[in-house]
Amino acid sequence: MSQGGSKDGLCAIITGSASGLGAASAAILARPGARLLINYASSQKEAEETADLCRKAGAEVAVVQGDVSRDEDCKKIVAAAASWGRVDALINNAGTTKHVAHDNLDGLSAEDFQRLFGVNTIGPFQMVRAARSLLEAGAKANGRASAVVNVSSVAGISGIGSSVAYAASKGALNTITQSLARALAPLIRVNAVCPGYIDTPWFTKGRGVEGAAKIRDSVVAKVPLKRASTAEEVAQLVCFLATQASSNMTGEIVRMDAGAHLVT
Repeated sequence: MSQGGSKDGLCAIITGSASGLGAASAAILARPGARLLINYASSQKEAEETADLCRKAGAEVAVVQGDVSRDEDCKKIVAAAASWGRVDALINNAGTTKHVAHDNLDGLSAEDFQRLFGVNTIGPFQMVRAARSLLEAGAKANGRASAVVNVSSVAGISGIGSSVAYAASKGALNTITQSLARALAPLIRVNAVCPGYIDTPWFTKGRGVEGAAKIRDSVVAKVPLKRASTAEEVAQLVCFLATQASSNMTGEIVRMDAGAHLVT
């Protein structure tokens, strides 16, 4: 995969990259000359492990703690990349949820909605705002637009997923993606990836081992491709949108769900 960017390698910030899809994306982008910023909210050990793997691949890596729902933390994360003089790609991967059946209206509070929107929706907006000048500097240095990739979900398209609040937060992120794609062109491209089920510990943390296994088996049985996506597969799409391989794409909401949307 061609990274594009200037001769000294891609400069990328990846939020929520201690594990899962964020870590898989960092691993793909890690190579000699690349500069990566690994962000975590609470999983420092995993973040350091991800950073070590990226360093072994030849990348220069910084690790920064920060909760993207806090504007001051977004500014702190971006400030750690200021010495690069530019950012070529911002991957807004940090996310959270609460697992509540959609018909359990009493299972979600206003505070739950605020927490999920804070991380999943407001956080990416704040990160783009904080990184805008460095992203524009990247575009001017490279002669092509820098990239923002928002990790959304098919839940935001179809109103499915772990809870009503989660689906709503990702639906809002999809419209933010399109709004910012218009507002920030031509120097910054903004696209979103909408995965379906990904076989990661995400559901295990929310539903337990047995609950997660039931969800996985149910998804695999229903989708046309009869398989679950891996973090590495979705990360390939994320990194395609983060690099110059997709230099003529902006405002796209790209689904990867093993064909689940084809099921009637």
